[in-house]
Amino acid sequence: MPTALIADDEPNLSAELASRLTQFWPDLEIVALPRDGIDTLAQLNEKRPDFAFLDIRMPGIDGLRVAQLAPDVRVVFVTAYDAHAVEAFETAAIDYLLKPVTDERLLRCVARLQQGGGARHRVEEAGIGVPQETAPIRWLTVGVRETTKLVSIDDVLFFQATDKYTEAVTRDHRHLIRTPLKELLPRLDSGRFAQVHRGVIVAYPAIDRIERDLLGRLRIHLLGHEAVLPVSRAYAGQFKQM
Repeated sequence: MPTALIADDEPNLSAELASRLTQFWPDLEIVALPRDGIDTLAQLNEKRPDFAFLDIRMPGIDGLRVAQLAPDVRVVFVTAYDAHAVEAFETAAIDYLLKPVTDERLLRCVARLQQGGGARHRVEEAGIGVPQETAPIRWLTVGVRETTKLVSIDDVLFFQATDKYTEAVTRDHRHLIRTPLKELLPRLDSGRFAQVHRGVIVAYPAIDRIERDLLGRLRIHLLGHEAVLPVSRAYAGQFKQM
């Protein structure tokens, strides 16, 4: 049975998260609900859970430091602050959940944990290497004025080439990234994304329907988004069975 620890200095929040996690993942056993960083480290060493859901701002030792010192455990940060996202992923965290966490976002996190996504801490010490260039990317780094923001690849509906940049389009935003489309494609999960046009890559789960216009051209209509994407003749064959 998989086990998890939830660390948060607000007991009501950790209890609520525990309840939702066990609802979405009935086999998951919550083994501890520590309220500060020192107790969290002690519980991690004693209970050795498979997963640790850590708040970042905790008394004693913050969640980032706990993740660095923790024994072999898969870490998910749950926090109200997005300013630490880059540093969090430098600790090999699997996911970064912003409070308040929606059911949809928590379900995606649970699915990732169940599928074994992410790398365990100190994987180098075990002699296991995961080449960064071959592993599908899970997060995009985008610039927002003077700050850097991380966008989950699961939130991207499609990528579209512009004159100098690439747009990563989510349900509510269009993010500019500097990686050209042709360099981005090999780094995406081919089971989730497909190139449908010289300047467009679409996420399969975002597709609502594919229609043919009066001139015989295929057009992709998205779920809950107004964009209609072209399918060029060179890529039309992959949708013949759809």
